[in-house]
Amino acid sequence: QVQLVESGGGLVQAGGSLRLSCAASGRTFSSYAMAWFRQAPGKEREFVAASRRSGAINYKYYADSVSGRFTISRDHAKNTMYLEMNSLKPEDTAVYYCAAGSGNLPKSQISYDSWGQGTQVTVSS
Repeated sequence: QVQLVESGGGLVQAGGSLRLSCAASGRTFSSYAMAWFRQAPGKEREFVAASRRSGAINYKYYADSVSGRFTISRDHAKNTMYLEMNSLKPEDTAVYYCAAGSGNLPKSQISYDSWGQGTQVTVSS
């Protein structure tokens, strides 16, 4: 497994931006898919974005609700994944989790076997 530590959450007004970071250790960073999920109060954890490499091609996946506003990226030199969040909405309020794994369904939680502790993002209206 890989150890994951998220940071960068906080309180922001609607329309604002935040950048989340996920530092990874314990396994070759580039060898597995990584993703962001989020869980709002009273709701199930849901997919946000994922990054997966297949050969020389990097694939990125986004939930419809964040497409065009959020950007996932990875810095392999720093073993860190990022989630740039722009045009934030109150409905983006949630605990955001990063995950790593080698499953074949990048949007599904079952593809990931390592999880961070989560970071709170609160968007005020």
